[in-house]
Amino acid sequence: MSMIGDIFLVIGGVVIAIGGLGLLRMPDVYNRLQAGTKTATLGAMSVLLGIGLHHPDWWAKLLVIAGFILFTNPVGSSTIARAARISGVKPWRVESKQETD
Repeated sequence: MSMIGDIFLVIGGVVIAIGGLGLLRMPDVYNRLQAGTKTATLGAMSVLLGIGLHHPDWWAKLLVIAGFILFTNPVGSSTIARAARISGVKPWRVESKQETD
């Protein structure tokens, strides 16, 4: 079980690191919110699962933490998106290039 826990810890760390990279690469606040929320939730759940496999007596606490994360991540991101929309932040759009022959 310890090795499986280590695998989940590494997976969670990699997902969180990729999410951080995605936050730097995304063009606007809406894309960043989407990338950050999904990777933070998945990465945190993987880390919590890995910790739970290392310390089976902590499952009750980890389930409370997981529930808190699963509830607050979407609420927080939608609140930030709403504030950005109210503030007038425009979504990023790809400018199409029309080729003329």
